[in-house]
Amino acid sequence: MANIKVGIIGGTGMQDWDVFELKEEKDVVTPYGKPSSKLTLGTVDGLECVLLNRHGSGHRSSPTYINYRANVYALHQEGCTHILATSACGSLKKECVPGHFVIIDQFIDRTNKRHTTFYDGEPGSLEGVCHIPMRHPFCAKLREVIVKSCIEEKVHVHSKGTAITIEGPRFSSYAESHMYRSWGGSIINMTTIPEVCLAHELGMLYAVIAMVTDYDCWQEDHEAVHVDYVMKVMKENREKVTRVVAKTLKAIGDIDWAAEVENAKMIAKTSVML
Repeated sequence: MANIKVGIIGGTGMQDWDVFELKEEKDVVTPYGKPSSKLTLGTVDGLECVLLNRHGSGHRSSPTYINYRANVYALHQEGCTHILATSACGSLKKECVPGHFVIIDQFIDRTNKRHTTFYDGEPGSLEGVCHIPMRHPFCAKLREVIVKSCIEEKVHVHSKGTAITIEGPRFSSYAESHMYRSWGGSIINMTTIPEVCLAHELGMLYAVIAMVTDYDCWQEDHEAVHVDYVMKVMKENREKVTRVVAKTLKAIGDIDWAAEVENAKMIAKTSVML
């Protein structure tokens, strides 16, 4: 079996998880600067894990200005082979109810102000141009493990869906929300891009638990999204996602990931033109 280590990126409302058996904090610096938070290193049933808070302490970083490259690279530096991320999101489908989890399998990128590659030609950056494939952005095997964990923990889960990732930090207009629905979007969030793309460039397996908090603003008979409502539902989601993540980590440690890890590294390597 391959040596594996799981990076966990906690999103909105998911700071300061207490899921590790042994833990220590570590300050790190990467070629792309400092990550959003210190790293918390620990174990779950013997599986090595590294926790990072996407928005930093106190949710101080807006989605646009998160240093995604430093975050992902920091986990890579620590030897992580997997990234398990969480993300608060709005629903674009009636059946994706607040409190449900969606284990997304596709995305549509509506961001426009972010560094989306490690290969940008700047001093200290990785050399070359990386044309990373994105047909299947999220690791299917890791998604299956998460879905199974949700079912076992009796959390209502949708096994696939398309995420619309917007720039933020503002929420959508009514017209935008309906446009995204017409595109086939399942959920809307602000952080999946460029996280998943950067993970692929470094040959890491990535999946995200999208936790539905609201119906964005498209639904006439439901309250439009606002911060107070999001945080209220996130408090309810926190206990559920903690159970799901703990169950998922225990399951990951029992699985042979050698083929998936090797394949991800091979694709990342062969996608670079020097």
